[in-house]
Amino acid sequence: MKARTSDRWFSFMVYGLLTVILVLIAFPLIYLVSASFSDPQAVIAGRVWLLPVDFTLKGYEAIFKDQSLIRGFLNSVFITVAGTTLNLIVTVMMAYPISRRNFYGRKFFTLFMMFTMFFSGGLVPTFLLINQLSMYNSYWAIILPGCVGVTNVIICRTYFESSIPDELYEAASLDGCDDFGFLMRIVLPLSKPVLAVLVLYYAVGHWNSYFKEMIYLEDKMKYPLQVVLRQIIIMSQIADEMMLDFSTAERAQGMADLLKYSTIVVSSLPMLILYPFIQKYFVKGVMIGSVKG
Repeated sequence: MKARTSDRWFSFMVYGLLTVILVLIAFPLIYLVSASFSDPQAVIAGRVWLLPVDFTLKGYEAIFKDQSLIRGFLNSVFITVAGTTLNLIVTVMMAYPISRRNFYGRKFFTLFMMFTMFFSGGLVPTFLLINQLSMYNSYWAIILPGCVGVTNVIICRTYFESSIPDELYEAASLDGCDDFGFLMRIVLPLSKPVLAVLVLYYAVGHWNSYFKEMIYLEDKMKYPLQVVLRQIIIMSQIADEMMLDFSTAERAQGMADLLKYSTIVVSSLPMLILYPFIQKYFVKGVMIGSVKG
């Protein structure tokens, strides 16, 4: 069929709007990467736009000279892997029972979980609880309190309800398969899209987290990457304020800006590497599990 003039104009406006949104999103990212590889004076002078100016690795060299950065990176990897694994196990173990229509009390447990989305004890009671449980200054204080995301449980439950038919469970039961075997052998292999979405959600949350680590971790040897990078940026700003000579302060300010751009790239790179491996499952998992009713 030949497209009408109004349809062509509508498509033109849609593509135009999407192009503007793409430019607004892509330009800061491209500028960030280019600035991290540019000379500090070029960044201050505003000569950096899309491509690096006077290519240099000074920012990355300054970051990786600090051994605490490597230690923070390894700590973040451990927290992300351990936390995401525990999140995924607990989420699936909670979502599967309430997805079964013959599970007694499924509505009660669903409402109980949703209640926690609107009401919580707050920071001070949580800190006191963590301290009383002897989890202060340990990774358990970071992983355990947030091991269940109610929204993710509801998404996972909805996926199980909409994608795993009851007839499949009945057929497995006739072959002598129990609930745990049905979950491990049938449900999980058929749920790769939603599991990939949950892995991405939980992993990004753990990787970018720094506030809980600042509160519950006292030992600097246990600090994750985000906290270490925050300290590097703060120390560079303090060093700038101590500079009295104008030219020296200008150079220090340029190096501090370069350091900020480099730390953002370093902290964002692992998640950017992870995303392409699960991108093929992402759209399907979000769309199928998006109805939360």
